[in-house]
Amino acid sequence: MKPVCLIIGAGAGIGGNVAKRFAREGHHVVLCRRSDASGLDRMVKEIESEGGSASGYILNTVEPDSIEELVAKTEADVGPINVAVYNLGAQIGNKSLGDTNYKAFEMGWRLGTFGLYRLASSVFPAMVSRGKGTLLVTSATAAVRGNAGQHSHAAAMGGRRLLCQSLNAEFSSQGVHVAHVIIDGAVDAPDTLGKMLGPEKFQALRERQGLEHDGLILPSEVANAYYYLASQHRSAWTFELDLRAHSDRPWWNH
Repeated sequence: MKPVCLIIGAGAGIGGNVAKRFAREGHHVVLCRRSDASGLDRMVKEIESEGGSASGYILNTVEPDSIEELVAKTEADVGPINVAVYNLGAQIGNKSLGDTNYKAFEMGWRLGTFGLYRLASSVFPAMVSRGKGTLLVTSATAAVRGNAGQHSHAAAMGGRRLLCQSLNAEFSSQGVHVAHVIIDGAVDAPDTLGKMLGPEKFQALRERQGLEHDGLILPSEVANAYYYLASQHRSAWTFELDLRAHSDRPWWNH
C-alpha cells in the first residue's frame, strides 16, 4: 500500500507542485480544491500520465464536517495519511479597517486558522496511534508582520503560526512532525498571484522579475522544500522554514 499525501488547497501553484513531487516519490496524492473540477481532473490525469497515483475532490472547507469526512474517507478507502499539507490561503485583499466587514474578517480566520485546527484534530489521532506523520503548513509573511490593510490576513496567519507552535509542542514527542513554512514573497503561480493581478500584469511581472531572473518564488522549488521537510530524521526536525527569492529583502528588514 502506498503512503498517502493529502493536500488541502491543490491549485496550479504550490499545492499542485507539491502533489506532483510526492507522487514522483511513490505517494498516492489526494488533491482537494474549492472549485474548478476540470482543472482538478487535468492535474490528476497529468500525475497519472507520469506514472503517479492520485485522486481529486472538490472540497468547501468552510462547510461543517467537510474536512473531517474527507480525512475519514481517505483513511478508510485509500490508506493511512502519512503527510497532510494545509495550503489554503486566507488573503481577502488590501482593505482598511472600515472596509473590512465582520463576515470577511471571520472568513479569513475560518480559512487561515480554524480549517487547520479541524485538519489536525481529524488526522492527528491516527498519526499518533501509528507513531509517525507529518503536517506541512503553508503560511505567509503576514504570520510574522502585520501591515496596514491586512487586518484579516495578519490575524489569520498569526493565528496559524501560533497554532502550529502549539501543535508542535503537544505532538512532536508523539511522532508527529509539524512544519510551518513562511512564503516570504511573490509566488509564480497563475491561479493565485495571476488571478489577483490579471493576465497582462502577471505576465509583465514575470518578464520583469521572474523567469530567468529567479525573482519570483517557483512552486516547484517550494515542493522540493516540502519533500525535504517530510523526509527529515526526527533527531533534526525543522519547525519553521522561510522561503524567498534571492533578490527579495527578508520580512525582518522591511
